[in-house]
Amino acid sequence: MIQAEISIYPIATKTTSASFYIAKAIESIQKMDNLRYEINPMGTILESDSMDTINSAAKKMMETVHNLGIARVEVIIKIDSRRDKHVKMEEKLDSIKKHLS
Repeated sequence: MIQAEISIYPIATKTTSASFYIAKAIESIQKMDNLRYEINPMGTILESDSMDTINSAAKKMMETVHNLGIARVEVIIKIDSRRDKHVKMEEKLDSIKKHLS
């Protein structure tokens, strides 16, 4: 299973808020097959069993922001690929929570 955290930063917008562009980027991947996602305040977690799907989603998100008139988009991706176990993002969180006091 592969989880990737992606953060999209539109550069040189007319406002300091990026939420409109991020929402449109997320909308662009909502109906992709073999992809789950979860948004958080600092980025979006993508989950798939295919790296090609993760790459396709990242490209689609970036292109969506460009197509909204943004000439420069910074994209940061952090990837966790695990082959010894099939662990979903919720299970990773549950594992951490078990150790919290």
